[in-house]
Parts: sequence; C-alpha cells; structure tokens
Amino acid sequence: MRAETIAQSVLFPDLVDKPLQITFDHPHTSSDGGAVLVHAADRAYHLIDGFAHALTDTRAAGKVRHAGRDLVAQRVYAIACGYPDGNDAARLNADPVQRILVRPTAGADTALASQPTLSRFENAVGPRALYRVGQDLARRVIARHRARLGRRVRRITIDLDPTDDPTYGGQQLSFFNGHYDGHCYLPVLGYLTFNDEAEQYLCAAVLRPGNAPATRGGVGLLRRLVRLLRAAFPTARIRVRLDGGFAAPEVFAYLDGEPRLDYVVALGSNAVLQREAEPLMRVVRPLAEQTGQTAHVYSTCQYQARTWDRPRRVIMKAEVVVTAGRAPRDNPRFVVTNLPQSPRFLYETVYCDRGDIENRIKELHHGVALGRTSCTRFWANQLRVLLSAAAYILLQEVRLRAARTRWARAQVWTLRQDVLKLGAHLIVSVRRYWLRLPHAYPYLEDWHRLARALGAPVA
Repeated sequence: MRAETIAQSVLFPDLVDKPLQITFDHPHTSSDGGAVLVHAADRAYHLIDGFAHALTDTRAAGKVRHAGRDLVAQRVYAIACGYPDGNDAARLNADPVQRILVRPTAGADTALASQPTLSRFENAVGPRALYRVGQDLARRVIARHRARLGRRVRRITIDLDPTDDPTYGGQQLSFFNGHYDGHCYLPVLGYLTFNDEAEQYLCAAVLRPGNAPATRGGVGLLRRLVRLLRAAFPTARIRVRLDGGFAAPEVFAYLDGEPRLDYVVALGSNAVLQREAEPLMRVVRPLAEQTGQTAHVYSTCQYQARTWDRPRRVIMKAEVVVTAGRAPRDNPRFVVTNLPQSPRFLYETVYCDRGDIENRIKELHHGVALGRTSCTRFWANQLRVLLSAAAYILLQEVRLRAARTRWARAQVWTLRQDVLKLGAHLIVSVRRYWLRLPHAYPYLEDWHRLARALGAPVA
C-alpha cells in the first residue's frame, strides 16, 4: 500500500466514554527512544569505527552521500532495535532517533541510506576485508575486558560452537546437510568466559558452507584467539571447551602443542570406548533400577584412536537415563582432557558449564537475526553475520552495565522490549537534543541507573 493511500487517522466513536481519534502525524517522535544506550555502549568498544576502518570503500568519493561508517552504524543500530532487514531502511528513514545515532553531527533531519545503497554496500565487501573485520572485532572485545578486569583475570575459557543457519534461496555455498535435514550454512561462533563469570562474551562469528565439517576453520580461529588473549592477559591460564564435532587429530595436535593450554573436548562413542565403559555400566544399571531415577558414575582411562599420535586421558561418564513411561536407557559419555582433576569435577563443573552457550545461540538467532543471510553472495552474508554479532556484543555490554537492575540476566529480546522500545519525542535546539520519554515508564529507576552506568551524569 502506498503511503499516500493510508488513512491519516482512525476513529473509534464508542470505544471509551468519548470518541477516540488516532493519528500518525507527529514528525519528531520515535519508538526507539532507549536506543541511545546502545550507542553509549559502543563507546566501550568503538566497534563501528573498527568496522569502518577495516572495510575499504571503493566508491567514487565525489558521488558518496553516505560514508561507510554511517552504513555500518545504520545496520548495527537497526539490528539491535529489532530491524534486521535491509528493507527496513525505508521504514526507518524518517525515525529521528535512528538518524542522530547514525550521524550525530548531521542532525535529526538528515536522511539515512536507502535499501539499494545498503545492498550495494553489503555486496561490495570481499574476503580480505571481512577477515580484517573479524580480527578487529575479536581484538576490541578482548581489549574491552582487559580494561574492565585488568590483572584480576586468572583463567579465560574459549568455547567454539557451530550452529545451523537454514537457507531458502539460491545463496552461494548453501548445501544440504543431513544432520539438520535441510539446506543451510554452518556458522561457528566463539565465546570468552573470564574467571567464573556467568556471561559468555561473543568474540567471533565465521560463516561456513552448509556441508563444512565441524572442524573447518576451528584450528585457525583458536590460534588467532589464543594469540590475542596471551598478548592481552600474559599471566592468565587459557582453557578450551569444544563439543564432539571438534574431536579431530588436527585439533588435538594444536591443543597439545600449545604451552599452558588446558582443554576439555567431547568425544563420540565407539566400540572401543563402550567396552572400556561397560564395567561402569554394570555398576550403574542396578543403581538406576533400585532408585527409579537417572544414575551415573565416573571414571577415567587412557585412549588412543587410530588417527591420533598419542594416547590421551578420557573421562568416562556411565549413565542410565530413567524416564517415566519408558525403559531405562544407557547413555555413556566421553570427554578428552589434559586436566588432572577428578572425573566428576571435570565433567559436571568444567565441561557441562558450556551448556549455557545454547542460550547465547538462541539470542543470536532470535534476538539479532544471525540467520538473516538472504543475500546471494556468500561474502555479503558473512558481513551480515558480523553486523549481527556487533549488535549482539553491544547488547551484551548493555546487559553487563545493568548489573544492579532488573535486567542483569535478561535475554536480548527482554532488553529490547523494556529498555530500547520507548516512545520518545525529540526536540532539537541550537545547543542540544532533548529526548522526552514517557513519565509513566514503569522501570524508570532502573533505566536511570543503567544510563548512569553507561556514562550519563545526573543532569
């Protein structure tokens, strides 16, 4: 429907005690008044500046209306606010808050880039520039937490996890994957955990073809992250946690060859490991039968696969799963490690803590649309993944600063709904912008506390 055909107002003549007329005619209002906090969060990272510096602008300078930095900012802030498509540019073009976030020195009346401009920008980026962007993103995340924690970092845990990104068109390198039963990409995501903190901070997002083995790019990504972390935290111990898809000879060769590097890597079951675990299974089956509940015991062994260059320590978890209405089910699990602690501790406390990554992946998919990879070119889709990652990192920073508020552990969509989606009236004067938010906002005290944590002094 064309804009000029939309009714300027609607009227409910008998909905309340007086006729209720509704018009969409206020030119200086926005539904994203709280998005200024995302802009404030970027001051801790300067992610948008880093993107712009890493991407080479090949456009003719005399014909450029929107600088490369503005295009990056427009996409990142839009994704953070829940507008993941380039097509959303047409809807946001008149939004005064989005305008001042993207181009703070140009004013609230400066038009944002159109969808065709954004599409040309995304499709013009090549693999070398994207590699630089990925490196810069990881470097800035690490620098941010070095500034936050300093010498208090004793241990850093790296988690790599692949996820599926379903595809529905003619995207390059989209292939059928039997495990996920559909055409997809297989991005791999990297997270960092500092000491015993609950949050796992996104630091890498690499798009891969849909038929890529789980290990593709894993060693290179680990090598880059370990190098950056050792430079920033020379005294910290580094630990790597991986799922069973990464249990390959080249991964173990790297992990064992890196000094002062601990690891726990899941290992798929096979006939040899099942024979090793059978004595434990004979112990745990009667326990489950007696109690009527899931039971498990732990032990350890030395194991060497045919393709391995040496035997390695394997933690064995012998488990029988009891579910109401079903027969008990054997569920042995195995984890390869170079750590000396007890099997129970290593499995339950060290390895199982990586399970929270599933929540982070859900946030990436449902909160910042990581899977909105609908461009035809593979490299354009990699850029979209990195833009979504940047938006998510800024929202993680907002959540970090919300430590003493109701949003300390809120999901991304809750942060957006409660913190960013505020009706706002923007007033522009010669000296300042004045953003007027609802007086009846129910979380006013927490919002003020969050704004102060992000650098806003009390006015």
